[in-house]
Amino acid sequence: MVSGYMGGHTEHPTYKDICNGDTGHAEIIQIEYNESEIGFEDLLLVFFKTHDPTTLNRQGNDAGTQYRSVVFYENAEQKTAAESMIDKLEKELVFDRPIVTEITPISKFYSAEDYHQNYYINNPDQGYCAYVIQPKLAKFTKEFGNRLK
Repeated sequence: MVSGYMGGHTEHPTYKDICNGDTGHAEIIQIEYNESEIGFEDLLLVFFKTHDPTTLNRQGNDAGTQYRSVVFYENAEQKTAAESMIDKLEKELVFDRPIVTEITPISKFYSAEDYHQNYYINNPDQGYCAYVIQPKLAKFTKEFGNRLK
């Protein structure tokens, strides 16, 4: 898993560039996975259940297009799976509001600076980690803990 940026128009953006909100990039994580161990649909379910996909350009107190909810897909099967997951979650009324997650073709990925990689592991006492990441990890563990190895 690698932290980085995708979906914008600025070549080789930095975190400072991203924070300005005018590069068009979203802050993302790039995940490499083995389909025989976990399916794309399972990854989508974790994605949707561990963040708020109903707020446009916002995650908690973080606001701006760089914080939009987005799935970048590599092929038609992934696009269809993402669309189907959204349809399913909306039909099941999992969220109180409509899902606004973008489903967008993959584009150039830019790895974030070294200090952004493994940020939570390297900064567990930092305020953002304690108040934003820790509750998300607790939610993940409650929902998906039985699947952890």
